[in-house]
Amino acid sequence: MVFDTKVKYERTHISWQVLDVNKPIIIGAVLLSLFAASAFLPLAAAQYSSNPAYSQGGSGGVTLEEQLKVARAKIADVQANPHTGSGTPVLDANGVVGACVAVGAVFGGIFIAFVVRAKQAKKTAY
Repeated sequence: MVFDTKVKYERTHISWQVLDVNKPIIIGAVLLSLFAASAFLPLAAAQYSSNPAYSQGGSGGVTLEEQLKVARAKIADVQANPHTGSGTPVLDANGVVGACVAVGAVFGGIFIAFVVRAKQAKKTAY
């Protein structure tokens, strides 16, 4: 019965029907992912481009000398103002602690919702 051609034909026919139904969904998902990837491609390429709009020189990309000049200026600013810190507000409500509290509240609420739903679910007999 396993090697019967009619059974084999029915199985392949069913698989083609499933493929025909899912084909628009698959094509749509592929197109959506291509559009999303193409939206982020210029952002990724802009990091490494030598666009004259982003450099002070006329030749294109930032030269090593320009990068060293900017780095020395940053170091001089930090040494001139040692009390300002790194600029990351760790204990501020709008900084790291505030973000951790907000994220904890969101995920904690989701966890509590799952626990409540699990407690209310009826146990099924297998």
